[in-house]
Amino acid sequence: MRITTLVTLLAAPLALAACGSGDDTEMMDDTAMVDGQMADGQMPMDDGDMPMMGSDSTMQTASAEGTVTAIDADAGTITVDHGAVPAIEWPAMTMAFDADEQLRQDVAVGDTISFDFTTGEGGNTITSITKQ
Repeated sequence: MRITTLVTLLAAPLALAACGSGDDTEMMDDTAMVDGQMADGQMPMDDGDMPMMGSDSTMQTASAEGTVTAIDADAGTITVDHGAVPAIEWPAMTMAFDADEQLRQDVAVGDTISFDFTTGEGGNTITSITKQ
């Protein structure tokens, strides 16, 4: 009986320590989150950590060259496999851009193009296309 009591007395503090004090746990119903704050109290990444977004929330204009890999009339997009865009610090990638109907009709999958576009919080939109 003494060994069981001794083991219990030694194990109880270790078990409680492993569980933590609970002081760092907040009830979500009782805590109002600050706008832009994540649930765990950390702030999200700023735009400087995301190369695909500009350093601020304004629209940016840039030019690139690439190959049309898809055209989606329903979504209103042209997907382009484009090279790096140093002006806005984008690496080479394949991505969909919004494009109006006339621009979508002017190109076909496989076309090599140079294009101007805008990018920002509102999305990425091709503003002009020239076939190569």
